[in-house]
Amino acid sequence: MIPAPAHASHLVLGLVVWSLYFVAIYGGLSVGCAVSPPPASAGALTWLNGALLLLTLLVTALLLVQARRCLGAIRPSGETDTGLTRFLPAVSAALYLASAVATLAIGLPVIMLPPCM
Repeated sequence: MIPAPAHASHLVLGLVVWSLYFVAIYGGLSVGCAVSPPPASAGALTWLNGALLLLTLLVTALLLVQARRCLGAIRPSGETDTGLTRFLPAVSAALYLASAVATLAIGLPVIMLPPCM
């Protein structure tokens, strides 16, 4: 269950998702290379790089959806509007967006680099 976009937990959720992704991608790469390494002659077009790219794209999409959700909550909601109900979603959206960019920066080299060198 994901809390409302104006909840303070969104200030850390994006970075937590990114850090879990970081551990999963490098742990998955290490396990994949130890268990069933793809041939070095295959280059970057291997099943392992495909799985890592898919994970990268899924996590990036999740983070961007959450950023969009937080951006949608920035609009004032009438009489109950306070500065905090605009500030938290705005900062949370920026942190989700930064996490999405960091996810792409870590994950996109799998397109060019062979996995197990």
